[in-house]
Amino acid sequence: MSIDSHADSKVLIEKLKGEGQSLDLTFLEDKNHKVIDRYGLLNTSSSRGIPHPTTYIIDKRGVVVWKFTEVDYKVRPTNEMILDALKKNGL
Repeated sequence: MSIDSHADSKVLIEKLKGEGQSLDLTFLEDKNHKVIDRYGLLNTSSSRGIPHPTTYIIDKRGVVVWKFTEVDYKVRPTNEMILDALKKNGL
């Protein structure tokens, strides 16, 4: 989920590709941060309305079974953390 427009997200993805990086995910536009607000993820210290980075694991029934939120945008869950959560939840 991003506050950036689809066009801005495409620019970011192309920039990363030019730097030899890639993203295997889809950005969903939430420029008015309705969803971000609903999940309580709005970073109020940001003047742009940027959300706190969050990763969810959602089971086949649509239930959130694991969540990782961090205030520091540089801190993300490791692959091992995500894989462990998937295993613990039978996914």
